[in-house]
Formats: sequence, C-alpha cells, structure tokens
Amino acid sequence: MKTYLSLSILVFLLLNSCQDSSPGWEIQTVQGPISTDALGKTLIHEHILVDFIGADSTGYHRWDRAEVVERVLPYLQEIKALGFESLIECTPAYLGRDPQLLKTLSERSGLNILTNTGYYGARNNQFIPEYAFRESAQQLATRWIQEWEQGIEDTGIKPGFMKISVDQDAKLSMMHRKLIRAAAIAYRSTGLTIASHTLLAVPAFQQMAILEEEGVAADAFIWVHAQAEEDLSEHVRAAREGAWISLDNVNADQVDRYVEMITNLKENDLLHRVLISHDAGWYSPGEARGGDFRGYTDLSKYLLPALREAGFSTAEIDQLLVHNPVEAFGIRPRLL
Repeated sequence: MKTYLSLSILVFLLLNSCQDSSPGWEIQTVQGPISTDALGKTLIHEHILVDFIGADSTGYHRWDRAEVVERVLPYLQEIKALGFESLIECTPAYLGRDPQLLKTLSERSGLNILTNTGYYGARNNQFIPEYAFRESAQQLATRWIQEWEQGIEDTGIKPGFMKISVDQDAKLSMMHRKLIRAAAIAYRSTGLTIASHTLLAVPAFQQMAILEEEGVAADAFIWVHAQAEEDLSEHVRAAREGAWISLDNVNADQVDRYVEMITNLKENDLLHRVLISHDAGWYSPGEARGGDFRGYTDLSKYLLPALREAGFSTAEIDQLLVHNPVEAFGIRPRLL
C-alpha cells in the first residue's frame, strides 16, 4: 500500500516533536488550537443548532444568534458544572453549522467547542450543495482543506475534524463514495479525523475499504451512531481493525443497552476504541424559541452510575470521557 504524507503534516510533526508536551498533537477549537491536555472530559457528539430546511434554503438569516445564545447557554453551563471541559459540535455545513455562534457560546460557557468541515449525504442528499454533485472528490477535498488552512468563510475559525454522512444502503451511492474519498484526500493534507454518520456495519466497512484504498488508516475514522447496529460482533470487528465505535445517542430510556454495548467492547479488550455521547440538543430554526431542547446530562445522571454498578472503574470511565476523545480528535497523520 502506498503511503501518502503531505508536506504540511510533515512540518506539523517536526514542530511538535521539539515540544515537551505529550503526545505532541493539538486539538483545534473554535477559539483556536489547544493542547491535548486541555481537552479534558469531553462529549464527543452533540448539536447546538440544526436546520433541516435543506441546502438550498438554509443560511444565517434563518436564526438570531443572540436568541440562540440565550436559549442554549444554560445547557452548556450545566455540563460545565458537571466537570466537562469540551463539547464536539457535529452539525455540518448546509445543515446549520455556525462557527461564529459556537465561538460566542464557547467564550460565554468556558467550554472548548469544536466545529467541522465536510458535507452530510444522508437523507438522500438534501443537505448537499448543488455544486457538490458536479465536482470531483478532489475538488470537494480542496474546499475542505481550504477551510482548514484559511478558516471557515471570513471568520478565521478553523474546523477541528471532518463530518460526513452516508445512507444505510447495502451499497454506497456514487455521491457517498465521493464524500468518503474526498474526506480521505483531505485527511492526507490536514490530519483531521473523519466522523461519518453511518449507523449500520455494512456502510461502515465500505467506507473503511475506501479509506484503505486512499492510504488512510482505520483509526482516522469514527463510525458514528454505531449503536444502530444490532450485531455487536460487528462493533468488535471494526474496532479490531482500528475504527472508533461511537455510541452517541445516550438517553435515560436505553441505559441497559449502552452498558451492554460498552461491556462487550471492554470484554474484548477494546474499550480504548469507544466514544460515548448524547447526539442531543438542539435549537431548531423556525420553531418557537428553537423548539424542544434535549440537554446533555443523561450520560452523567444515568449511564455513568450504571457503568459503575456494572463494575467499571474510575480509570475506565476516564478512558471513555478523557483519554479516548484525545486519541480520536488529536490532529496527526494516521496513514498506511
């Protein structure tokens, strides 16, 4: 397998190898880069605002930032009081991504917040911009690389990871194959982790195969919403290949299922490949005061006590909430 390594990543590694901090990577937040030590206790998949109107109609005109801040800030302050230091916001472009809003909320809440680059292909491509159907994977990757190098639009705010999405089809569509290939190309120039809304094992392994073709290792890939896959042996298989297994819709009604999934991976010595979060929020433009908002506390209130009761140690819980997020989102080359 040919190994790809961009000049920018070589320079990044050289500079960091001369520093004392370990492991020598950094995390890119909406307020700028931080050391991995500063990430702390992290929720790895949440949303602050999501706009489902479609790529051809969404835009900043759809919401008032001051109103969103007033609505959302108490929920962020709530998790800050629970000891969380960071929140990874997974809303992509053309679905309500607003880096300036996230920066304001980060400043006001004291939380590190990460935003992303990439496009969301699920739901039959309705959140994909029109030009993406014409452009090649290389052209899409160039757009995402530009956001990493220059910042998103005119904000100067850089993405901390890539977020893409595919449907659950037995065979990835041409568009979705293009998205994962574009992410692989962009990864080779940026080192930004690829989080893909995937759900089932079949599209997860198809994406991993494309990444392998492009010289990108599986540990650069997060299988988002892996809890949708009922066959837990598939979690084990993907994790053994190096992928991150993201169990990210934690809620009070399904705690036993999450304990089962996490325990399964622990018993297979794969706890170091597991990510957990709520997929919660979010402010919905067009609804009164943003509609219903699900907070980010079920994990702390229900799942963590259940894990402790099931025999998980403090060190193992720290593995899930502190160490694994650093490993997953630290910017670095993971190439074949």
